[in-house]
Amino acid sequence: MYGKQIRLRRLFPDPKRRLFAVPLDHSVSLGPIDGLEKLGPLAQELVDHGVDLLIVTKGAVREVAPLLPPSVRLGVHVSASTSLGPTSNRKVLVGTAEEAVGLGADLLSVQVNFGVPDEPEMLRDLGIASDQCRQLGVPLLCMAYVKKDGGGTPDELRHAARASADTGADIVKTSYPGSGPEFARLCRSTPVPVLIGGGIRLEDETAFLGIVRESMAAGGAGICIGRNLFQRPPVGPLAGRIASVLHGPG
Repeated sequence: MYGKQIRLRRLFPDPKRRLFAVPLDHSVSLGPIDGLEKLGPLAQELVDHGVDLLIVTKGAVREVAPLLPPSVRLGVHVSASTSLGPTSNRKVLVGTAEEAVGLGADLLSVQVNFGVPDEPEMLRDLGIASDQCRQLGVPLLCMAYVKKDGGGTPDELRHAARASADTGADIVKTSYPGSGPEFARLCRSTPVPVLIGGGIRLEDETAFLGIVRESMAAGGAGICIGRNLFQRPPVGPLAGRIASVLHGPG
């Protein structure tokens, strides 16, 4: 119990400071996509420009761990599927909380895709991961996506976020529902910190940063954004601008 509290305080040390998390787990599901050809240099650039938490696959810890200063936390993502097969939306557990802790993780990450036929199995896996994390005192992040046209309605996103928390997640990452008021409503109905993630598809950087600011004003606990960051080179300066928004002055 105390272990989880301590680790959550490290992730959220100050209510005025929002979490800057970057998931770099995409190479299992999508392959070495643009921006992820070489993980080490990307991770170093993010570390140098204010990221708080990097989330990687268990195999990628070997590349990232030597680069992490004490101020940057490590998350290990243990859900997997690939776009090579016919069931890419069906995520399965490929690791455990015990294994993640052995790798030095401060957080375990799993994914649930809501609205697909395999949703019940993924919810079961979320429950399994929650029990493992409870026993070891490790926070659990659920990447909760609604796999429907448009990424889900605000009501569906709110349902997915609440279901994730009520199944045991300590932090929920979900898609931005399209407006500050709708995101504020989602945050109010989700009893754990909420991070915005996928679903923000804006080419204009100013508009992108505006969404980040809007979500923080609406009660978001931070961001967990991958491709919309590392596929916008140069990564370092943009990461620094994001960190300024999330961390505030000083």
